[in-house]
Amino acid sequence: MEDFPIWTMEMVCLGSSVALSGLFYYIYRKKCKTVDKLKEAPVLPLDEKLADLLNATPGKCLQYVVIEGTVQPIGEPLRSPFHEGTVGVIQTLVLREHKLVWNSSARTWTDSKRVLHQHVNAVPFNLLGVNKAFVRVLCPLEATGPNMEIVHEKFHQANYGFTDLTGQYLCGEKPKGHLETEEMLKVGASLTAVGELILDTDGLPKIRPPTDGSEYFLSTDGFETLRLEQEGKAGVFRVLACVCALAGVALLMWAGRRYYRQLKLWWEQENMRSEFELMGAGEEENGVEVPENVCVICLSNPRGCVLLDCGHVCCCFHCYQALPQPICPICRQNIKRVVPLYQA
Repeated sequence: MEDFPIWTMEMVCLGSSVALSGLFYYIYRKKCKTVDKLKEAPVLPLDEKLADLLNATPGKCLQYVVIEGTVQPIGEPLRSPFHEGTVGVIQTLVLREHKLVWNSSARTWTDSKRVLHQHVNAVPFNLLGVNKAFVRVLCPLEATGPNMEIVHEKFHQANYGFTDLTGQYLCGEKPKGHLETEEMLKVGASLTAVGELILDTDGLPKIRPPTDGSEYFLSTDGFETLRLEQEGKAGVFRVLACVCALAGVALLMWAGRRYYRQLKLWWEQENMRSEFELMGAGEEENGVEVPENVCVICLSNPRGCVLLDCGHVCCCFHCYQALPQPICPICRQNIKRVVPLYQA
């Protein structure tokens, strides 16, 4: 009997499901740790007592806290080049190309886009609280978020003539135009920061990325929305990990079922072969001569099996096993099963 049969494609699918389930489970566990940290993080009021709290804390550092305040630039804010009077502290300018690409398999044009240029600007800013109390935000570009407001969006339509159209059909690409977008974290926007709060050597409270590797957040949607969003992401990765693991288990069960069917067939053939061998040995011991009705295939052994459902008795068991296809040599019908022939 052969070893456990599993095909190359099945091995690839099984390896992929194991790898993906492991990856998704790792991300899920990481998200769960982040959610647990967010649940345990204290929400501190941004007032004049914050500096006193840090002074009374060992090391003048709080590992993971939540601070909510209003965005206020330290110096000159960033100004929008498209809208006069729009100012902020973080600005993202993106230029995207939109085009149609010919899909030969689907026989249709599909939308495609790519970023041609992206530029991010940021200036130092504080979170302003009650009675002019503030916390300086460090490394804002390293944080997850914030979801900035789109202050400018304009699509520039591509213009082309007849020769351009001909070239587009030949190369399989039709430019649609360019999308110009500006996003900005505006001055005065409400912002929630989750990170490590310290009292620096200059006596100013500052929030920065946690030194223990925890995730650093800046969110304009509020702390509760941020926590629910992280819980939702953790749930999505848990479902993906379970789906990939179940796919791998289903694939193993499918291969095991096929192996069981092959093993069962092999057992049946071995039992039948043993039965024919015992029958032949009994005839030799009793001195039975080879009858005239010999096997029509080998012309040496006696006919020893009945082919069903046609009922022909035309060959020995060894020749039946050597048939390239389970077809009766006489009537060419399919052989469903075979039984030994006992001659009295």
